[in-house]
Amino acid sequence: MKLEDLKIIITGGAQGMGRHFALRLAEAGAQVAVGDVNEVGLAETLEASSRSGAKGKVHARRLDVSSEADVAAFVSWAHGAMGGLNALVNNAGILRDGLLVKKDRETGAVKTLSKEQWDAVIGVNLTGATLITRDVVAKMLETNQRPGVIVNISSVARHGNRGQSNYTAAKAALAANTVTWSREFAPFGVRVGAVAPGMIETPMTQGMNQKARDALVAAIPVGRIGLPEDIWLAVKFVLECDYFDGRTIDVDGGLSM
Repeated sequence: MKLEDLKIIITGGAQGMGRHFALRLAEAGAQVAVGDVNEVGLAETLEASSRSGAKGKVHARRLDVSSEADVAAFVSWAHGAMGGLNALVNNAGILRDGLLVKKDRETGAVKTLSKEQWDAVIGVNLTGATLITRDVVAKMLETNQRPGVIVNISSVARHGNRGQSNYTAAKAALAANTVTWSREFAPFGVRVGAVAPGMIETPMTQGMNQKARDALVAAIPVGRIGLPEDIWLAVKFVLECDYFDGRTIDVDGGLSM
């Protein structure tokens, strides 16, 4: 699909990669609806779009992807705000890292990953992506919109990463469902692809433990942390290449976790 023809939702659009995708798409002529729980960040995304010369191309509204009612209302609003809907980038994600089970070296106390940590990550990173994919594709069918395209933002962590049972489970499931959904939605003219970033410079990674961050960067063969623009290039490919479907692209600088 041509970027200028897109009427696209981006979740997690208040900062980081989501904001970068929104600005790039708007600059290319797309209509973009961004959602996030961070309303201050959403306002900043709108302001940035105006400064970049894409005023009126970006629409923003609060969105909690883990809420079924919120998702339904957002999809309906986005369709009206943009005058249609033919694409989605599932970018919203959070981290609540922790070992599944650990033992304190000094006290011997055994601690476990809480159900709250598990539920929070699965709720946003997997359930949220599933709910909004379902409702976006349903809206496309209701309005006889085709073609359409969905881009899931997975992660190199889907291969397994210490201390990220919840995040790994969610991102692995997104990659697997990229295949599932591509097969289910093919009769409707909707493609589904995924991009799996490695370590990218975003507010999320900037909040990491510095020692862990330094060790990860040192393990990246290309010798640097990734930038949102690196991931945008892959997202752009998935959006534009009508022969790409049901696959996940790793964009990780060669990093293996």
